[in-house]
Amino acid sequence: MADWSTIAALPQQKLTQLFDADAGRLERLSLDVAGIHFDFSKTHLTAEMIAAFDALARASDLAGKREAMFGGAHVNVTEDRPVEHTAERGEGNPESVRRARGYHARMRALVDAIEADAFGPVRHILHIGIGGSALGPHLLVDALGRDSDRYDVAVVSNVDGMALEDVFNLFDPAATLLVVASKTFTTTETMMNAESAIAWMTEHGVEDPYGRVVALTASPDKAIEWGVDETRVLPFSEGVGGRYSLWSSIGFPAAIKLGWDQFEELLEGAAEMDRHFRLAALHENAPVLAAFADLYYTQVRRAETRAPFAYDERLRLLPSYLQQLEMESNGKGVTIDGKPVTYPTAAITWGGVGTDAQHAVFQLLHQGTHLVPVEFLAVIEQGDTLPEEHHRQLLLNAFAQGAALMKGRENPDDPARAYPGDRPSSTLLLDQLDARTLGALIAFYEHRVFVNGVLLGINSFDQFGVELGKEMAKAAAKGGGSFDPSTDDLIRRAGLA
Repeated sequence: MADWSTIAALPQQKLTQLFDADAGRLERLSLDVAGIHFDFSKTHLTAEMIAAFDALARASDLAGKREAMFGGAHVNVTEDRPVEHTAERGEGNPESVRRARGYHARMRALVDAIEADAFGPVRHILHIGIGGSALGPHLLVDALGRDSDRYDVAVVSNVDGMALEDVFNLFDPAATLLVVASKTFTTTETMMNAESAIAWMTEHGVEDPYGRVVALTASPDKAIEWGVDETRVLPFSEGVGGRYSLWSSIGFPAAIKLGWDQFEELLEGAAEMDRHFRLAALHENAPVLAAFADLYYTQVRRAETRAPFAYDERLRLLPSYLQQLEMESNGKGVTIDGKPVTYPTAAITWGGVGTDAQHAVFQLLHQGTHLVPVEFLAVIEQGDTLPEEHHRQLLLNAFAQGAALMKGRENPDDPARAYPGDRPSSTLLLDQLDARTLGALIAFYEHRVFVNGVLLGINSFDQFGVELGKEMAKAAAKGGGSFDPSTDDLIRRAGLA
């Protein structure tokens, strides 16, 4: 039985040496799935390492746990519920798939009604949520909706009133549809923003502001109690976690901005990645190979961070989306059995947009003392209408940065101009950026997170770490309790006591 010590004992070779010693390395560590080319050859994965990870995956029953997730078993053991986001795209427990299709049909009917002016003239969509109820829809609309003039969509998550006022200054309240997204319909920040949006509409003469609200929630009774008409509540399953929810009714802003056909393409692209993850052998499985590399760098090389860089402006929100997906899922300190973890779990996810990042953080990546696995994302098909040289330079910069990180450059005469090299990177190259490929890309990351969690022995599907600070903030808002001297002083200085 393989274990971490087996993997740690494997010889560590430089990336350039691995290429020199193996003419088939590129072919073996590259694969194409759902319009995405995955190149893991500039990581330190080797055939021996993949075999050792394969043995570890078998010992961890990755295949069995994967089938349990797709089959609707309660793999989220701490909350005693299934994990049903794959059912939203038609892959999973048949009953969950049937229920998801029913919810999608309800959402499509509402989209059709809005398009038919059943709500009166609607030009603006104000989507209010937070966390997974905002990050996913915002990513979809920003990445895919730039050429669509169907509706203006704004996503507001921050309770800071500046965020909401910025939208108020742009939108006509009489032509605005308010979308409130909250799994429980009790999220403090979301409900406060929603109340302020209702007040804004009322102050500007909208006669029935609650009649212009759509609720996206797994708690429809709470939405109805708040004032939303039952016909304008779009439910989703309790088994769909917030950071996995863009496939459900939480994706409503994308469905109405892009059109229903595009939303279905998004689901089908994700389903194609689901099938690949479920059926492909581990050594030819994109999410699995990516997770093996993640685990090698966190567990063996003790890399504390990883950095995705999107060399496409349309994917500028992807690093923020991945921060929640990866760190909220696998930033855990106990095993699935509740025992303390004695090894690193999730890396700290950060990143940015190329080529901006090259003139900011790449100094550290090339010459700093931290080992940071880098991930480059790029798109072959140009998305803009400017001269082709723009896109050509964009892609060449992405590819050259990966080559430079690996190769480095010696300079014995001037160490300040030396590059150590042997810095790992992977590249995800999309044929084009459309709903289908973006769906597949996001599903790839979801399954990568799952594999990491299984091999780490943790539950990727709860997020209790976000609760304590929220509870203390609620207590402070009610004037309850006393904190530490520093916090009490800050509350007093801000005039909140």
